[in-house]
Amino acid sequence: MSPTSLARFAWLSIFAALITIGLKTGAYFLTGSVGLLSDAMESGVNLVAAVAALLALNVAARPADDDHQYGHNKAEYFSSGFEGSLILVAAVSIIVTSVHRLFNLQGIEQAGIGLVVSVSASGINLVVSRILMTAARQYQSITLEADSRHLMTDVWTSVGVVIGVGAVAITKWEWLDPVIALGVALNIVWSGVHLIRRSMLGLLDTALPKDELDKVLAILDQYQQKEQIGWHALRTRTAGPRRFVSLHILVPDQWTVRQGHALIEQFEREVRAVLPNATLLTHLEPLDDPTSFQDTSLDRAEAEPPH
Repeated sequence: MSPTSLARFAWLSIFAALITIGLKTGAYFLTGSVGLLSDAMESGVNLVAAVAALLALNVAARPADDDHQYGHNKAEYFSSGFEGSLILVAAVSIIVTSVHRLFNLQGIEQAGIGLVVSVSASGINLVVSRILMTAARQYQSITLEADSRHLMTDVWTSVGVVIGVGAVAITKWEWLDPVIALGVALNIVWSGVHLIRRSMLGLLDTALPKDELDKVLAILDQYQQKEQIGWHALRTRTAGPRRFVSLHILVPDQWTVRQGHALIEQFEREVRAVLPNATLLTHLEPLDDPTSFQDTSLDRAEAEPPH
């Protein structure tokens, strides 16, 4: 499925954010709980993040062009990084509001109604989060994964807030509400830092995950044993749902170019069967030529001898 088709999941997230903002804001006005206010503020972040996800998916769907010959898939990393930054901004706002309330305690009113509304909003986020995560895994979209994980953070945040408001209603300890809100803020900070880190790693051309790399290595081992070939200079990177694999295939000296090309074509088909979004770049070399082993370092440009 193309990123454009995935945009419908971003629209689902946008609608869910609008509904939960209304519900949680209403719960805050009913109860006066700063914990519920922090919950509503995070839903506002969800809305902005969902809009950013929609824009990123539309950009990522653009085909390769002269200026972006490997496509636009990395746009998804900008979306998740932007979402992580918004989460940190929301966390700071919650901390400021909570500290102010801690020194200016205020009772909670109509806690029962507020909790029912908050739980309803959390239920919506839980369902949407599961839908987004299923789509993210199926279509390997970091944008949808980031949105899903953010919504699940919102769910757990709401659970903590509900516990806090309930505890205040039972114990009458008004300080519990801002303290719970501070805990919520710390949880949000962790989520934001995690998303920013993943986005930065993606923009830095991180190699394939171990489970995916193992699939490529297994295919190479089969060819090495069956065809008596060699290989080296394996390089991999990820860009959103796309996978890029490059390597050198070394074949016996007596093989013709046609034989080597046929083997490489079959190898690439098998890799694409296990990594559907993979782009492969293979280089054919003679197995017994010493010069075939002169450019195997990670940075081939630096390893190349001066002319």
